[in-house]
Amino acid sequence: MIGEPIELAVHDHGGDGPPLLLIHGAARTLADWAAVAPLLVPRHRVLAVDLRGHGRSPAGTWSLPEVLADLQRVLETYGIPHALPVGHSLGGMLAVLHASRHPDVTPGAVNLDGYGWGRPDQYVGLDPAYVRERLIQIRELAQARTGLPLSADGLRELLDQQRATSEQLGIPYELLEASAVRSLRERPDGGLDVGPRREHALEMLDTIDSLDLFALFRGAPVPQLHGRAVRPLPPVPGLDWFAALTAAYARGLARDLAQLASERADVTVAEIDGTHAMLLENPRAVADAVLAFTATTNPLPE
Repeated sequence: MIGEPIELAVHDHGGDGPPLLLIHGAARTLADWAAVAPLLVPRHRVLAVDLRGHGRSPAGTWSLPEVLADLQRVLETYGIPHALPVGHSLGGMLAVLHASRHPDVTPGAVNLDGYGWGRPDQYVGLDPAYVRERLIQIRELAQARTGLPLSADGLRELLDQQRATSEQLGIPYELLEASAVRSLRERPDGGLDVGPRREHALEMLDTIDSLDLFALFRGAPVPQLHGRAVRPLPPVPGLDWFAALTAAYARGLARDLAQLASERADVTVAEIDGTHAMLLENPRAVADAVLAFTATTNPLPE
């Protein structure tokens, strides 16, 4: 059942070519596309959206029918129902889901590193029971940290974190700051939260966990580009097992994506020189992969 419609915040980057809809990841905003979008505009009409509860879009309950209806409403409002969805992380999953529901007008889908934490059997070289325990820990950490109000010094701490990430990954600080600031929401008491709200963020995590992504990819009736980050995630303080876990998952993803591409001639796999933060780290590589893919797709009529 779909609840009250939500009008998403949209940044229209312009352009006159075949339309693209850019969709950010969980707990991020459309500001993540600031360095990629201008590289796409010479060949495409480009829109970017804030998902419900993120950035400047209103909050609301979080379910796939509602979120996908939000995206479709944007495309209808702008008169581009045939736009090709390009998503990062959670946005990549949504891109494939949207295209799967509208294959008659959608020429394809781009998923940039939208693979979640996968299944225990995808962690090559590790015991699935061990992986299952670690994934439970990761989920518990995510639940504990998501959607919490900022403390009195929270904004300063948030921006300090962005500066540290900038130095660690070589990302221009202003890109990180823009997305962080766009995520801020004022509470009734005048304090600040980082969107989405906790109850909706937990619904979002449950939704991600419910997806069988490779079954989705195999069944999607449209051409697909799947981008995979080839640089490891930064270490997490206090989690000495994290690097080995993510390295094992990277091996499993490489294997499973190669198998997917071998099964379907219309599936392209691109290795992107960056971490999961590829949009901010290496926008040129991301844009080049997207443009190479869209050059092979034929825009469908409305």
